[in-house]
Amino acid sequence: MESINELVIEAQVLEALRTCFDPEIPVNIYELGLIYNVNVEEGGAVTITMTLTSPHCPAAQSMPAEIEEKVKAVSGVSDVKIDLVWDPPWDPSKMSEAARLQLGMM
Repeated sequence: MESINELVIEAQVLEALRTCFDPEIPVNIYELGLIYNVNVEEGGAVTITMTLTSPHCPAAQSMPAEIEEKVKAVSGVSDVKIDLVWDPPWDPSKMSEAARLQLGMM
């Protein structure tokens, strides 16, 4: 069971992720559905399982570094590991309702 501190850190990490945007789509990566899981361990180590819209995404090099930098700035985070996965592949169905509305897909 997660402690209160881990839950607070997780909420702050999610807020940090909402400040990261795909350079080609004007929606943050969390609402785009690129974040599959955020795990905060005791001691503040954070593992983020995520994908990109495509393996050939031009942000494949820069985006994980930007995410790591923003998450490391969260109070209580001791370490950040980005686990970039391609399975399951991303598709527009993973976007939140807010993202679909923002992109005029509803």
